[in-house]
Amino acid sequence: MSDEIKETAAAPQAAAEAEAPAAEAAAVDNKRKKTGRYIPNGIAFIHATFNNTKVAFTDLHGNVIAWSSSGKNGFKGSRKSTAYAAQVVAADAAKKAQAFGMKDVEVRIKGPGAGRESAVRGIASTGMEVSCIKDITPVPHNGCRPPKRRRN
Repeated sequence: MSDEIKETAAAPQAAAEAEAPAAEAAAVDNKRKKTGRYIPNGIAFIHATFNNTKVAFTDLHGNVIAWSSSGKNGFKGSRKSTAYAAQVVAADAAKKAQAFGMKDVEVRIKGPGAGRESAVRGIASTGMEVSCIKDITPVPHNGCRPPKRRRN
């Protein structure tokens, strides 16, 4: 009978010892996931349309690191296209990019939207240094033929 008591007492210890390496392996996996890339400088692409504003942060090769849009930040309808929404979007994306160690950024703006300048201000407000601002809005070289004149 005393042997049975010793065996049952030894069983939970063996189970605990078997779980310990599994827990240790899980902790190692978590450490691997948390060690991210360190990207000190990159490019911020701002796409400001009449209906929305999108901001994407990339490394110098063009791989997206962090992004945000006004719809993702809870703005709906006509409020998505405001300058305030663009500022919130840019600050949100910049904070995500700062988690990867980004400090210096080159800004490229595309589109005619209301949030062009305020998005740049939102990036600068997070403490990132804006090295240069480029306008990459596509301009047609007399592209498509316009529609016919309206008749009365």
